[in-house]
Amino acid sequence: MRTFKDRLRHTLLFELIALTLVAIFGAWITGHSPAEMGTLGLMMSLLAMAWNLVYNWMFDQWDMKYRNMAPRGVKIRIIHALLFEGGLLIAGIFVVAWWLSITLLQALLLDLGFAAFFLVYAYVFNLAYDKIFPVPAQQALAS
Repeated sequence: MRTFKDRLRHTLLFELIALTLVAIFGAWITGHSPAEMGTLGLMMSLLAMAWNLVYNWMFDQWDMKYRNMAPRGVKIRIIHALLFEGGLLIAGIFVVAWWLSITLLQALLLDLGFAAFFLVYAYVFNLAYDKIFPVPAQQALAS
């Protein structure tokens, strides 16, 4: 199991690398400045964290009322993930359009690009992190 210190390092590295990539490649792809794209990346990260807190609290309230906290199987987890991502996408469109002064359609496309980027990035980052900083139990097994 990972320690709190390790989880903190994981979180900080994840966000710092992601914001750097978003600022650099977002600027290159969109023509906006790295500062604009970096700030947008930070706003989207904060939006995702806030939505995660609110959405999961609301989901738990619904779950207690209608399902009595029964075990959450695959169907509920798929619905949970789709609704989370859908809500984040909708909120993100308005933030992106406002910040970059672009149309809602352009913002939708950019927000979908963010979603695709983070799907791949999270996978690659976590794979690399596990190789560079193995779980202590895995370190003992490897020796």
